[in-house]
Amino acid sequence: MIEISQLNQRYGGTQILWDLDLKVEEGSCTCIMGRNGVGKTTLLKCIMGLLPADSGEIRIAGDNLVGRSAEFRPHHGIGYVPQGRDIFPLLTVEENLRVGLPCRKDKLKKIPDRVYDLFPVLKDMLHRRGGDLSGGQQQQLAIGRALVIEPRVLILDEPNEGIQPNIVKQIGDVITQLNREENMTVILVEQKLGFARRVGQQFRLMEKGRVVASDAMEHLSESLIMQHLAV
Repeated sequence: MIEISQLNQRYGGTQILWDLDLKVEEGSCTCIMGRNGVGKTTLLKCIMGLLPADSGEIRIAGDNLVGRSAEFRPHHGIGYVPQGRDIFPLLTVEENLRVGLPCRKDKLKKIPDRVYDLFPVLKDMLHRRGGDLSGGQQQQLAIGRALVIEPRVLILDEPNEGIQPNIVKQIGDVITQLNREENMTVILVEQKLGFARRVGQQFRLMEKGRVVASDAMEHLSESLIMQHLAV
């Protein structure tokens, strides 16, 4: 479903991605892993059109997204949860969720009940400002906002960063449900090995702006961990 080939990206005169190749199967949950600074977030931002690619292709269902605006992605069925959440702190929970509605092809004007089914706390806090929520609640809001468009692909950048353990478990349960029960394709940048092994079906290890290892999650060996993940 997702095929990236020969992707190069430079930022501030420094090349971050080097001829990167990556394939993600439809309906899979793929964890992109690697040490800090190897280009994981840059890769996601290129997929989302938030950073320009210098060369290469990013194809989703055959369509090349390189050169298309970031606004095209949600209309194409791609939901994104950025690192740090990036909710609107002065808007209410409801207003944050409504941001995604104009991107729906069916022009639905109502927030789907599915979002509240997955994250009941959001319904209880509809009229609270996003900035008044806890970190874990803000993360649920960010994921809920991405799900408003009912995406076929969900991309999350370290969704558990700074989140309390009970919310981490809930987020893991939601990812698993969306992926395994609803066949949503998930791409997840994740530093926590235990979480990645719990929810991920596939792994892609990055080193110096390239994908250097790809396999099923059960084949993530201790030698690969020591070589590419240990600090």
